Order: sequence, then structure tokens, then C-alpha cells
Amino acid sequence: MSVAWNLAGIAVLLPTLPLTIELPVLSVAAAFPPRNPRPRNPRRRSSSALRLAVVVPAHNEETLIGTCVRSLLSDRETAVEIFVVAHNCTDRTGELAAGAGARVLPLSGPGGKGLALDHGFRHALSLGAEAVLVIDADSVVSQNLLAEVAASIRAGAEAVQTRYQAANAEGNLRTSLAALALAGMNVVRPRGRSRLGLSCGIFGNGFALSARTLQRVPYTANSLVEDLEYHLRLVEAGIEVEFLDHATVFGEMPEKSAAAATQRARWEGGRQRMRRAWALPLLKAVLQGRGRMLEPLLDLLAQPLATQALLLALAAVLPIFWCRIYAGIGFAGVALYLSVAAGLSPNPAGALRALAAAPGYLLWKLLMIPRTRMAARKNAAWVRTERNPGRKDETKPGE
Repeated sequence: MSVAWNLAGIAVLLPTLPLTIELPVLSVAAAFPPRNPRPRNPRRRSSSALRLAVVVPAHNEETLIGTCVRSLLSDRETAVEIFVVAHNCTDRTGELAAGAGARVLPLSGPGGKGLALDHGFRHALSLGAEAVLVIDADSVVSQNLLAEVAASIRAGAEAVQTRYQAANAEGNLRTSLAALALAGMNVVRPRGRSRLGLSCGIFGNGFALSARTLQRVPYTANSLVEDLEYHLRLVEAGIEVEFLDHATVFGEMPEKSAAAATQRARWEGGRQRMRRAWALPLLKAVLQGRGRMLEPLLDLLAQPLATQALLLALAAVLPIFWCRIYAGIGFAGVALYLSVAAGLSPNPAGALRALAAAPGYLLWKLLMIPRTRMAARKNAAWVRTERNPGRKDETKPGE
């Protein structure tokens, strides 16, 4: 019987090992002040202004697109051209984007966000852009974001990722908990990687690429998690993404359960597909001596935090001493991670209060398993997350 219980313990805990290793290491690294940027390529240094283009992928975003464009244009000291890719839009997205000051690029046909980004990138580069910045249509940016991105690319960075935080963290308990999760994924982890000299990752919103990077690694990623897919291609090509910790893009978190379920299924199902496609190549690279591929491999194999907690809780009740010890270590890592995430969020006290919703969230995640599996299928289609109700853009053409 003891052999059977030990095998059961190994089966439960083996999937938790990558995150059990990653969380405490990245959390401790993130708790320290950011390190100085790595040495730049002197050939890329220039005192002239950078030709920066902003690409905004949009599908039926009439309620938010005007606010997004005006946010980008509020920094009058950094000249940019904004391209809104109106992908299969049937509403006033293009009209309102043009009225707010953007150039609209209509796009029709099947495909997800990756296809829209590639279309926008190609158009921007054909007009002489030296770098492109991606901002989602439901987002606004901090006043310094454009200047920080332009300065980093001008100084030699090949790819950068800004902070990506929730714009509506105080909307309800769901968005507060989502904001804490976002602070962990998009602040703690990239900040920790940056401190350790690793590529920080790409999160689909608030990232920028130099023209040279796009020439080396074209943006052909079109999976449900095209940002993760493209980052793995960058790492494979030896290109590191730098983290801009003092520039922030704020995106809306879904307030309704159905919209949150759509987003979560797409994210987690897409990661499962990437895991199947990339785990063995990354492991092979590590075994061949490419040590910098270990962290991307651990990140890819890591379970969602809620799944991690459920598996650790299951291990804690197994009648095996070593399982309980391991579960205690794992929970300590989760607690450290959440504490650092709360400390780096705009409202630490509110972030910690949101943990009161964690039990309900864990139950919701269990009910989400069938949808996540469907999203992990090879032929799963990209589905836009429904926007929060009650928003209306009053921008008029030419205003």
C-alpha cells in the first residue's frame, strides 16, 4: 500500500515542480530593486528621434478605441503614428479610431490577433517605422510609456515589455483577484527575470519590437497565445526581451463571469498547446548546454496558480510524510509570491483583501476544465473576450 501511496504522491506533485522552483526564485529576485539595463549595442545608439509606430489590433471595439487612441496621443513630446487594425469589424471601430487621430487599416478574413498584428507591423515597417509598439484596444497607457519605449529601443534594446496592470482593479471582487494575478504574472515574474538577467517575456499588450528584430524573427505567430509563441521564437533566436518597470499599460479585466471564462480558457488552453509543441525542443536545448532555455522551459511547464494550489492541497491530505513536507514548501512559495505581487501592485491592501475570493475562484477553475480542454485543441478558434458593459465612446469623426 505504501508503494501505491508514494506513486500517487509523485503523480500529484510532479506537475507542481516547475512552479515550486520558479515562484520563490523569481519572487525573491523581484523584491530587490531592478538592476541596471544590460549593455547596449553601440551601433544602435543614436541621438535622433526614433520612428515609433503603435499598432492597435481591434475587433468591434467602438466602446473603447477612442479612449485608447487619445491616451496614446496625450504624450505630445514623443511623435508616433498610430495604426488601428480594424479586423472583421462590423461596428464603428474604424470611424471612431480615425476620429481620434489614428490611421485605420481594415482587415478581413479568418485568423486571430497574431494575423492582425502581422498586418499592422508590415504596413508600419513599409512606411519606415524603426520599431513597433503593441497596445490593446481596451487599454490606456501611462504618460511616460511612449518616451520610455522609444528611449530603450533607440539605446539598443531589440524588444521590450512594459508593466501590464489592471485598469479596473477595484471593479468587483473578481477584478481585484484578477488584478493580483496579473501583478504576479506581469510584474513579479518579468521583474524577477530581469533581475536575473533573463528575457522577461511578452504579454500581448505593451510590448515593442525593433524593425531589426522583426526582420530576424517575423511575426508569424497566430496561435491562441501568440505572444507566448513569439517569445519562445525570440528566445530560440537568442533575443532577450527587456522589462520596462517604470512604464505601464492598463488593460480592463472582465467583470462578468462569462467574459472571464472566455479569456481564461483561451489563455490556459493556448498554453497547453504551446506546451505540447515546445516542451521537447526546449528540453533538448537545455540538455545540449543552452542553460538560458531552462527558465522558459520551467515557465512553459508551470501549472496555473490555482491548479498549483489545488494539487498542493491534495498532496497535503495524502497519508505520506514527504508529500506533506513538499506541500508545505510549495504553499510557502505561493504565499511569498502573492505577498510580493501585492506589494508591487498599486493597492497592496486591496490586493490582499481580494484573496478572500480565492476559494470560490478555485471552484470556478474546476468547472472551467472542460472549456480549457476545448481551447487546447489544435483547431480551436480565437474568441474575443466580451467587453465590460456600460462603456460608451462619444468621439465623433474629425473631433
